[in-house]
Amino acid sequence: MKKGAKSAPWHVYILRCRDGTLYTGVTNDLHRRIRAHDSGMASRYTRSRRPVRLVYCERSRGRPAAQRREARIKRLGRQEKLMLIGSSRSRMPCARRKSVLATGIPHGEMR
Repeated sequence: MKKGAKSAPWHVYILRCRDGTLYTGVTNDLHRRIRAHDSGMASRYTRSRRPVRLVYCERSRGRPAAQRREARIKRLGRQEKLMLIGSSRSRMPCARRKSVLATGIPHGEMR
C-alpha cells in the first residue's frame, strides 16, 4: 500500500443462517463478503446454511482490532450474541445499504 493511501475499513459481522445458527466473521469489504456467503463461496460453515442474513456489524480500526473483536464475540454464548444483535438493531451504520441487508429472506421468516 502506498504511503498516505487510505485503507478500507474493517468490519466484524454476524450472520443468521437459514437454520437459525449465527456465524461471526471479519472483512474489509462487507458487501462482497455477504454476497460470497450467499453464493456459497465464503465459508464451509455457511455454504450448507444458505441463505444468510446480516444481523449485526460494527466497524473496527483495522484488521487486528477486528480479529480481536471477532474472537471476543465468538466466545459469547448464543443469548449474549442475541442481546448484542438486539441492542444494535436500529444502528448498523456499516450496513445501511439495502443490498447488504436483503439477502433473500424476508425479515419475519428468520428466528
